[in-house]
Amino acid sequence: MRGQNYSLWSLLKHGFKNHQTWEPAWERVALKPSYDVVIVGGGGHGLATAYYLAKNHPQVGKIAVLEKGYLGGGNTARNTTIVRSNYLWDESAAIYEHSLKLWEGLTEDLNFNVMLSQRGVFNLGHTLQDMRDIERRVNANALQGVDAHVLNAQEVKEKIPQLDCSRSRRFPVLGASWQPRAGVAHHDAVARGFARAASRLGVDLIEGCEVTGMDIQNGQIRGLQTNLGAIKTERVGCVAAGHSSVLAKMAGLRMPLESHPLQAFVSESMQRVIDTVIMSNAVHGYLSQSDKGELVIGAGIDSYLGYGQRGSPHVIEHTAAAIIELFPQFSRVRMNRQWGGIVDVTPDACPIISKTAVQGLFFNCGWGTGGFKATPGSGHVFADMLAQGGPGPLSKAFSVDRFHTGHLIDEHGAAGVAH
Repeated sequence: MRGQNYSLWSLLKHGFKNHQTWEPAWERVALKPSYDVVIVGGGGHGLATAYYLAKNHPQVGKIAVLEKGYLGGGNTARNTTIVRSNYLWDESAAIYEHSLKLWEGLTEDLNFNVMLSQRGVFNLGHTLQDMRDIERRVNANALQGVDAHVLNAQEVKEKIPQLDCSRSRRFPVLGASWQPRAGVAHHDAVARGFARAASRLGVDLIEGCEVTGMDIQNGQIRGLQTNLGAIKTERVGCVAAGHSSVLAKMAGLRMPLESHPLQAFVSESMQRVIDTVIMSNAVHGYLSQSDKGELVIGAGIDSYLGYGQRGSPHVIEHTAAAIIELFPQFSRVRMNRQWGGIVDVTPDACPIISKTAVQGLFFNCGWGTGGFKATPGSGHVFADMLAQGGPGPLSKAFSVDRFHTGHLIDEHGAAGVAH
């Protein structure tokens, strides 16, 4: 008891002194005139790239991360934090499973609690075709070494008592796939953890630094123009999520990307009633419950192209109706707040992790609605690519060249709901 009182007193003392003895999470530094590697985009993927690059490839030299806003303030702060790896095709499942394994040791690796909660993810089936697709994906997962199970309606009801599984519903629940190792993590903790770890390895993290142009000579990247001044560099990794096509245009490139607003909202806080993640492609909605008791509800992408970080009423209305279809008891719960992120979507719903026609210029983009769950895995493989100058085993299939060769990886079935 005396120890607990001392800890409380110590916390109050530091609070009243305005944290004078606390070290900053990461070092604030001025932009330098040149770097060996520059990463454009200070979200989860960019910070993870910087961390793994500095940790695993110290020979690359001085690294900087440029973020036009604040670190982790883009899509990392505007998602529903779901983590899973039960994708259909080998290439997708491999990179997401690699990411999930990194998630499972991330708190220890960063020495920062990312609040990973492996509470499981259910993908509901409402038709015979849904169940055939679920069985196909679960069988593929078994061959890929990914944990996944097919459940019938009774088994789903036993695990999620609140879910309306009656046959009288407009979308009756016939069964589900279930990945027990999947779950959620805390988006702010992930960004801060990677930022702190990267900074301690000597990475310069520059906020409020917007790239306005690229210096390209004889097909080689030579530097970047920013609102804080020019930078000389011969290796650039662009990880800017919904704005990747804008950066590509600066280099005279055209990426096969579309940017869409992606919406979500949370309810007022309530007693904990949901201890897992439930997704449904048919009703096009999904939800989990936060530690604060809020229902975290995800919607689909807006069908119109745009960069607006705000919700559309018709999408919110459609998603609320979908959730009430699954959980009628939530019909009187009030929505607390909503937001929109900007996702870049490729024709095959899979990312681009690739070098480009400009030597020294690399892109990591097109994660669509699956970016958060890929954060550590994406950063890990992209760091290897930046260090080696080319793809590794996990990233090779995601080259931008696949849109010319026709070797697409169609994951629309496993990535059809915003998640």
